[in-house]
Amino acid sequence: MKQPSVVPVIREAREEDVRSLAALFADDSIGGHGDTVEESAYPSYLEAFRSISASPCDTLFVAELDGEVVGTFQTTLTRMMTGQGRLVMTVEAVQTRADIRGRGIGEAMMRAAIRMARDAGAGQVQLSSNMQREAAHRFYERLGFARSHYAFKMKLG
Repeated sequence: MKQPSVVPVIREAREEDVRSLAALFADDSIGGHGDTVEESAYPSYLEAFRSISASPCDTLFVAELDGEVVGTFQTTLTRMMTGQGRLVMTVEAVQTRADIRGRGIGEAMMRAAIRMARDAGAGQVQLSSNMQREAAHRFYERLGFARSHYAFKMKLG
């Protein structure tokens, strides 16, 4: 039985959200990013948060229900030389708390990102997704995203 949809508040992340964000990422068994809630990692997350917050092109968002962080995503606006200088929004680090997936939180976050891209004048929204996340791929396709490219990554350390 599908759980009822909820309407989260989508807002820019604040410094006090950093621990909740780390917990969301640490709970991801597929990502393989080495995220953790260990206190020794907190300064690294805080430094990343501050760097993202200071960037004019990057924004970190949270989805909040009843004052609790239940999802997140990050956007980056990039001016491209291709497409006659097209502005592109990249959405990354999309995560919804595992126990409440399927209730519309991810959709609310992605629709907010798409709306922000349009408002910024972007001509495209793009994202990458781990190849193992088949349910996520169906979700993105249902929202209108099309599989169009292969993504390649090289870990440097």
